[in-house]
Amino acid sequence: MVRQARAEITRDTVLAGAANVFLRLGYANASLSEIISQSQVTKGALYFHFGSKEELARAVIDEGNSRLITACQQFNDGRIPALEAAIGISYIVVDLSVSDPMVSAMLRLSHQIGDYRGTEGNVMAGWSESFDKLAAKAIAQGDIDPNSEPKTIGSLVLEILTGVHMVAVATSTTEELPSRMERLWYYLLPALVPANKLDYFREFAARRVIRFGP
Repeated sequence: MVRQARAEITRDTVLAGAANVFLRLGYANASLSEIISQSQVTKGALYFHFGSKEELARAVIDEGNSRLITACQQFNDGRIPALEAAIGISYIVVDLSVSDPMVSAMLRLSHQIGDYRGTEGNVMAGWSESFDKLAAKAIAQGDIDPNSEPKTIGSLVLEILTGVHMVAVATSTTEELPSRMERLWYYLLPALVPANKLDYFREFAARRVIRFGP
């Protein structure tokens, strides 16, 4: 048990070190020697857990995605309207992409590697399914136009949210993500919600930005 616990600690240490190196240098420029130095583990310890840089990067994607999913569990409460949940989730992504290096590395590696796969499959597929379900629920709750097609709306929202992060990373402006997310919802909501609910949801999205202020 002690040996197993020690091995898990070493693995977590390597993952944390790798996340920092991938964030600092990018996937293409990161080397295992740099990750070993950052993690302060031996070469043997790293290779005991990970056979290659790609395997390590995909493990970082898994861990970051797991943390993001855990943080979003609060919106699984059936009492929270689905559109509010979708807006809330978008700001959790903003929050963790800034505050949690593992989540930030996961998001960047997904873009840089290009196939959005961890060690167990495409992580984007799970988010696509989640947003489709939120869209269907929001339509049923009357917060999105009843003539809308759930998969179309779910895909649209996910694609836009992903794009916002990609542009922020590409232009080194991640500090602007909260305001960009608020602006996104300000202009997207009129295409989704009935006119009599527009002000409410715009205000709801704007309130999420307050926590990121100075």
